[in-house]
Amino acid sequence: MTEVIVDRRQPVTLVGAGVLGAQDLALSLGLAPTLVAADGGALHALEAGHLPEAVIGDLDSLPQELRADIPAARLHHVSEQTTTDFDKALRMIRAPLVIAVGFMGGRIDHQLAGFNTLLQPHPSPCVLLGAQEVVFHLRAPFSLPMEAGEVVSLFPMQPVRGRSEGLEWPINGLELDPMARIGTSNRATGPLRLEADGPGLLVILPRARLADVVAALV
Repeated sequence: MTEVIVDRRQPVTLVGAGVLGAQDLALSLGLAPTLVAADGGALHALEAGHLPEAVIGDLDSLPQELRADIPAARLHHVSEQTTTDFDKALRMIRAPLVIAVGFMGGRIDHQLAGFNTLLQPHPSPCVLLGAQEVVFHLRAPFSLPMEAGEVVSLFPMQPVRGRSEGLEWPINGLELDPMARIGTSNRATGPLRLEADGPGLLVILPRARLADVVAALV
């Protein structure tokens, strides 16, 4: 059984070592006040004046000189190399929701690994915060009060069927498949409801909807 290092009844912010927008950390902490770092993400936290409650990962991206600024009890070394630090950290957080910042932008391979991590069976749902969008794995029926014309993109990471209300191009009766039909650049016609028959469907919504997405998922 995977050890749970951070167990909270409120949402958690997880910061990674990738590209971090100027307002990303503050925006996330306003909604998810417990701060955890995935390995080198601790640098972003310390630079912003925050001491993470836990630093989780293989710690190969955490400069040695920074370790003195973090109590040893908050450093959690996970030595295996088959998963990313993002995955390691999510496995060890139990909370109503995790907002992950510092995992979008920058290297494409890191972003793809992040999308893959969203699909893994972690204890908590997770929302990736990017410069323009938020991304999450549709694990349960989801509703959101959207306005007509807002962009709604659906990307299947494996074959999956679903149902929708409030989309200009509904997905009812369709099989979405990364090798065939995908569902990007759709548009809301009003309040949105999505449901999938199984795992594998990523939902991509405007960044401005972060607070609404968090409230809906929690």
